[in-house]
Amino acid sequence: MLGWVITCHDDRAQALLDRLEKKFGPPPQCQAVSFWRGLSSNMLSRMMCDALHQTDSGEGVIFLTDSAGDAPYRVAALMSHKHSHCEVISGINYPLIEMMLPMRETLSSAAFRDTIVEHGFPDVSSLWHQQQKNPPFVLLHDLYAN
Repeated sequence: MLGWVITCHDDRAQALLDRLEKKFGPPPQCQAVSFWRGLSSNMLSRMMCDALHQTDSGEGVIFLTDSAGDAPYRVAALMSHKHSHCEVISGINYPLIEMMLPMRETLSSAAFRDTIVEHGFPDVSSLWHQQQKNPPFVLLHDLYAN
């Protein structure tokens, strides 16, 4: 089963998790991390690292964030490069995560990423999809050659 780390500004992450718990009971391998005004990126990183390790069973973890480019997204992006089968999703909303809840048990992390982006488009994207739009810079020639 894919782990979920829901991370959003203020109390939104906990509110989303509370709604899921109210309807379905506590979802296994799921943690909420709130990014409060004034919280340092270092502390957010530590909280998200703890959540990653608590939710990962070895099949992968999905970071569900509220908006691309903000601190929760950036910290998740950095973590995803260090852990295999981690995906970072931005633009989440409650109806979408409720719909995706049962798919955690059957889909790989990459298939989950593609499915949630497909269902949530255009508001929902992923780090992987953004990287496909802006591939890494490649130097085509040696600047120091004579």
